Amino acid sequence: MSSRVRIAPSPTGTLHVGTARAALFNWLYARHTGGVFIVRVDDTDEERSTEEFQTDILSSLSWLGLDWDEGVEVGGPHGTYRQSDRYDRYREVALSLVDAGAAYFDDRSGEELEALRQQAQQEGKHPGHYIRTTASEATAGVIRMSIPDDAPVEFIDLVRGGMRFEPQDVDDFVILRSNGTPTYHLASTVDDVDYEITHVARGEDLLPSTPKHILITRAMGATEPVYAHLPLLFGTDGKKLSKRHGATALADYRDAGYLPEAVFNYLSLLGWSLDGETEIFDRETAIAAFDLANVSKNPSIFDTEKLAWMNGEYVRAMSPQVFKDLIRPHVESVLDRSLTDDEWSRFESISDLVQERTKLLPEAGEQVVFLFEDFETYEEKSWEKVMTKDGVKEILSAARDTLADLEEWDHASIEKSLRGMIESMGIGVGKALQPIRVAVTGTSVSPPLFECLAALGRDKSMQRLDRAMALL
Repeated sequence: MSSRVRIAPSPTGTLHVGTARAALFNWLYARHTGGVFIVRVDDTDEERSTEEFQTDILSSLSWLGLDWDEGVEVGGPHGTYRQSDRYDRYREVALSLVDAGAAYFDDRSGEELEALRQQAQQEGKHPGHYIRTTASEATAGVIRMSIPDDAPVEFIDLVRGGMRFEPQDVDDFVILRSNGTPTYHLASTVDDVDYEITHVARGEDLLPSTPKHILITRAMGATEPVYAHLPLLFGTDGKKLSKRHGATALADYRDAGYLPEAVFNYLSLLGWSLDGETEIFDRETAIAAFDLANVSKNPSIFDTEKLAWMNGEYVRAMSPQVFKDLIRPHVESVLDRSLTDDEWSRFESISDLVQERTKLLPEAGEQVVFLFEDFETYEEKSWEKVMTKDGVKEILSAARDTLADLEEWDHASIEKSLRGMIESMGIGVGKALQPIRVAVTGTSVSPPLFECLAALGRDKSMQRLDRAMALL
């Protein structure tokens, strides 16, 4: 069955990864069913909504590879897809519900309402029994839905199965404020009805709102959509995902050097699985297999380490030329200048080795900065761990003498000569090579040493060995 699904972010903040996951699942379902994916903007919070946040949300969705068929910026048959443009429609619906007896005006204070709720609780009755019978008949104040006292709200959730909300679980809630603006419950539901939404896939934190939305939908004479409440995202500590677990804005992952394909793949696995085993797959494969009915109801763990691992898999899988095209801006960003043609050729000589060791794109720049600039200081941890051991100065001196006699300066000749030196000294390979690595690169973590020396050049390599020895 073809579907019409939507995502309705509020431009009061950046796009959260949880909202991005919900958008992705909606997009996958629309593409799987040959349906329509809609992006509308819930901007009724006029004080906090900004164009800047809206731009972030839309650009983040686009970066993730989610295109929409109707909505903000692309238009569609429903004209506007901003809730702030539809206040007249929401008021019209609210007043029609009053006329139909499904809602009523209420101009009482919060204290009066609380007293009525307490009275109802003491007598074991639904709060609406007192709230409605004492409400003002004047067309002032807020408008509340009139909740049936004796009819539970039941529906089938695609993720959670059969759901039932008793009358006492749903209070007579406000749908239109006294200033004429709609609440979330009214605006969201009217939009779903008007835009003919067939499926609503959203976080399970909105599950308590669902009976309210169903009651409004039915009062409007419409049929409610199929609901699928997605599991919440948790950090690796088992607590709800928040800033204490790291970045929560999708744009932060883009800026940190994650690839959109990797983030798309990883978010797909938060509550859904291709076959229970396969972790790396492209979007076409996901589209072909995805079904909201197969989403798990168990909480999903957002693990940044696993995301970084997956990103590394995508980096290594890309073509060498694509990697070089993507990585050059990151290398130049670390240097804060453009690379010369000679410098770029130097990088290209070890590009494939850098690619094998890169998880996040900015890491590549950090790995190779030693090729282009002399460093003022050594990484403290590397120096303390490697360069303070006995015999380091002798190793560096032997390496310098060995390398100085080479006729050909290439990685094969460098490797052969250094391995011969190590064998003659009767020491371990790691013990010998790590001091040389720190001396020439400034750190104990770099691409393979022999290739690094070849790319750095004879003169620079000699200078750096001399400098390190002078500091010992």
